[in-house]
Amino acid sequence: MRTKLSQFNYNLPESLIAKYPTKERHDSRLMVVHRETGEIEHRVFKDALEYFDEEDVLIFNNTKVFPARMYGRKEKTGARIEVFLLRELNTEARLWDVLVDPARKIRVGNKLYFSDEHDNDRLVAEVVDNTTSRGRTIRFLYDGPDEEFRAELNYLGTTPLPKRIDREAEESDKERFQTVFAKETGAVAAPTAGLHFSRELMKRFEIKGVDFAELTLHIGLGTFRSIDVEDLSKHKMDAEYYKIPEKAVEQVNHAKANNRKICAVGTTSMRAIESSVSAEQMLKASEGWTNKFIYPPHDFKIANSMISNFHLPKSSLLIMVSAFGGPDLIKHAYQVALKEKYRFFSYGDAMLIL
Repeated sequence: MRTKLSQFNYNLPESLIAKYPTKERHDSRLMVVHRETGEIEHRVFKDALEYFDEEDVLIFNNTKVFPARMYGRKEKTGARIEVFLLRELNTEARLWDVLVDPARKIRVGNKLYFSDEHDNDRLVAEVVDNTTSRGRTIRFLYDGPDEEFRAELNYLGTTPLPKRIDREAEESDKERFQTVFAKETGAVAAPTAGLHFSRELMKRFEIKGVDFAELTLHIGLGTFRSIDVEDLSKHKMDAEYYKIPEKAVEQVNHAKANNRKICAVGTTSMRAIESSVSAEQMLKASEGWTNKFIYPPHDFKIANSMISNFHLPKSSLLIMVSAFGGPDLIKHAYQVALKEKYRFFSYGDAMLIL
């Protein structure tokens, strides 16, 4: 039987999409879902500690969000244009893959000017290619050293909050739309399950003897792209860069050999590990690009628990969580979450599936 997109639809009131995170990271709510019994518990995120013991492993995605959303103006007309940096194509040539909005005004050869709050131009870019309806390749015209160029991008860019949060980024988002363990710059969105971990909570996990394995998967905008095919076997995911180092492999495989809990913190950690399974069904070190789309039925090889936020209807993230927790149980859990007014999306509450 084919898995259909419409199975993952539900009615999400706009009021339940969290505009801001909780004051303390670890104070968001936590729904605990037990796959074997179907039991659902309502807890607070810091209680997650109670479900893990010595030698269990949490797998974190240590990607770091860069300030990808910039606002420029078009030469001659001065029209305000949003430029969303997707990824760097060539460091020396300063070529970037971007999305522009409104796209119809932006043609090859156009120059875009980026200025500070005092209207001083800080960067200029030229459009060199069209890639998709909204996609462009741009070249930043900057002769200074790379460090200075990156400092300018950081200065001019704003935190790339997803559109559905429906507000401008604020100063506090620089810290809060970033995990406390973020290290490797390259994502245009935070791995949101990780946002609930405060330094204090991580310390308590450490004291309990829980191991942390780190990998990197740079989240691209494909994560938010809507799926437009009913038959999920026909959906193609955008590829995202990932790296699983030897240290993480040792930690995870040791836990697996000893039948410990292995918890993927977030759908991105899960996608990375499921993209790198050896013939012996163990995790292997690898680096590359993954376009793996996980949908039910799927036999998960590495993790036996996962933490994830509450995702939007018909999203690839909800579909993966459903594959892990079981479509019927997750559908039921989401109905409970709506009734109990859990907070949804990037800044919302979390679910622990055991």
